Amino acid sequence: MSAKTKAARPVYACAECGWTTSKWVGRCGECQAWGTVDVKAADRSTGRTAAAPVSTRALPITEVTVTDAASVPSGIGELDRVLGGGVVPGGVLLLAGEPGVGKSTLLLELAAQWARQGRRTLYVSGEESAAQVRLRAERTNAVHEDLYLAAETDLGALLTHVEQVEPSLLVVDSVQTIGSADVEGVPGGVTQVREVASAVIQRAKSANIATLLVGHVTKDGSVAGPRVLEHLVDVVLQFEGDRTSRLRLLRAAKNRFGPVDEIGCFDLADAGLVEVPDPTGLFVSRHESPVAGTCLTVTMEGRRPLLAEVQALAVGTNAPSPRRTSSGLDAARVAMILAVLTKHCSMDFSKHDVYSASVGGARLVEPALDLAVLVAAATAHSDRAVPAGLVVLGEVGLAGEVRPVRHLADRLREAARLGVTHAIVPARSEVGQTPASMQVCEVGDVGAAVRALHGLASSNR
Repeated sequence: MSAKTKAARPVYACAECGWTTSKWVGRCGECQAWGTVDVKAADRSTGRTAAAPVSTRALPITEVTVTDAASVPSGIGELDRVLGGGVVPGGVLLLAGEPGVGKSTLLLELAAQWARQGRRTLYVSGEESAAQVRLRAERTNAVHEDLYLAAETDLGALLTHVEQVEPSLLVVDSVQTIGSADVEGVPGGVTQVREVASAVIQRAKSANIATLLVGHVTKDGSVAGPRVLEHLVDVVLQFEGDRTSRLRLLRAAKNRFGPVDEIGCFDLADAGLVEVPDPTGLFVSRHESPVAGTCLTVTMEGRRPLLAEVQALAVGTNAPSPRRTSSGLDAARVAMILAVLTKHCSMDFSKHDVYSASVGGARLVEPALDLAVLVAAATAHSDRAVPAGLVVLGEVGLAGEVRPVRHLADRLREAARLGVTHAIVPARSEVGQTPASMQVCEVGDVGAAVRALHGLASSNR
């Protein structure tokens, strides 16, 4: 009797990057992802794949029609701005965001707007019952007879609903709650998410159905599940917002049909999400008279310039280690700017606690705002008020130089539109045509910026 043949040892592979190993590990040795290593199915391929019939005949690119792929306005202007014109039939969008940020509210409003244009819409919820979705729809005025609701967590049932309703827009909330009985694992697992996404995307492409998938996020803000999910979809949208603020920002992390440098602004009100086409007023406080430690600047959110305000407060202290606290600003850059002021402007902050913040909960991390932070800190230290109607732009270097910033002309036009009359900008900048109502002062270093600030303050007295 022949010796017993040894059973083939299983091979483990990472679902994210394909890295293989002979034994199971909790963390991939290649991409360092946790929980993505699983048993790899046996490879039974012979390397000889026979030719198969084609689904469509290959055509010269000049004969391919693009009318079917033209974007359709969704009825939500801020969403269309981010997408590059609207929703593309057959396109698959993935919307990710933290719990409670308003993902379901946004997509329910989109589904209602789509239905109001006479197009059938199917909203499949795996997290709520149909009655719960109906209550939320009544609260946000998103009820329409062409909007169909279904509460399903099975992939097969979801596909059956699509065949029966025949929608032109499909919303799945969320892809991590849908599971397939033909695949091992629990809903939300790597294998299940990949199978569900592949099946829904295949159905959307074959039937030319615009599809929106809601995706959960991990603790670090990335989309939960396999990385291949973001590769399969056409558009990846991030819905952001602070719990202490009603402002919500929609960004495109990936967009096959349009730009990725646009943002959409929404206000999370009691009646749902309200579009904010001009959010500048949310980031600026109103003062009856000029105040020390405040400075106006213009930040670029995508292609949109937004007037913002940074504030600084310097308080004397006898503590050996003064406190440095920042809210909405990069703490490391604020500390660098304070060091530059100490070195090049002879302002000693060693006996001061310094607090810095942005107005309205905005997150300002752009280097172009360095000079505005410097001006706010300098006036807080000297207790001198910043002249009214002044905007400050520029990146600050460790040598004290002020570097040019991008889109300076767009920033100045936005500031002039909102009534700003004076600007301090970096020297040698390509300003272009300066607004007629604005006086621009160019500075080459932080010392010149402080002197220009004092000159404007003296002239306004």
